[in-house]
Amino acid sequence: MAVDTDRCTGCQACVIACQAENNVPLNTEDIFKQRRAVVWMRIERYWEGLEEAELTDDPSHVKAKFLPLMCQQCDNAPCEPVCPVYATYHNMEGLNVQIYNRCIGTRFCANNCPYQVRFFNFWEPEWDDSLKNQLNPDVTVRTRGIMEKCTFCIQRIRRSTREAGREGREVEDGDRALSPACVNACPTETLAFGNLNDPDSRASKMKARESQSNGRGYTLLDELGTHPNVVYLKKVEEDAGVAAHD
Repeated sequence: MAVDTDRCTGCQACVIACQAENNVPLNTEDIFKQRRAVVWMRIERYWEGLEEAELTDDPSHVKAKFLPLMCQQCDNAPCEPVCPVYATYHNMEGLNVQIYNRCIGTRFCANNCPYQVRFFNFWEPEWDDSLKNQLNPDVTVRTRGIMEKCTFCIQRIRRSTREAGREGREVEDGDRALSPACVNACPTETLAFGNLNDPDSRASKMKARESQSNGRGYTLLDELGTHPNVVYLKKVEEDAGVAAHD
């Protein structure tokens, strides 16, 4: 996946889409206060120039920056070797897969994840009667005591590949049925999902073009050697050229 942070407005449409698609439990105020909320995807918000604004009493230079954060699907995932029951592993497609009926909730994987994108399910999920009909039948409703995380909506990937096989065709890049819910819901096309090994895929082109031409491409916590499969593109600053010229 490629994430262009210059396009992100922090609207959190991707977060809501992820919650609806994957039957993520509802997070009430008391759960947040206990720091036990479950969110497979979140938007990190950063403020730039806040200290300067406090000193000068001029908030005009304060800028908000947003960073969509989900499981990075690391090639060298630190969460995998610590699982005693092999509930999480790396499949042949480059995804860090979670097998829920194997998980015994040791939380070793969450403690070993530097991105803090794994969550322990503390309670049995509950929905109002009016919301039960919106649950996705293709996704398991996880029970109390197991770990949860983003899987790039693997149920959509499997359904798309099966349908393509029945129809005798290849899976097309950019197919909305194949893409995760967050990609389809993003109004600014911040997220691009595809095969990074395919040079013709949109995600691969974003990664190659931006990393080679102007150095915008980067991966999170690259110094840890986890080799994430999510590539981020830096935000473009309007006054960067002026500052460099001065």
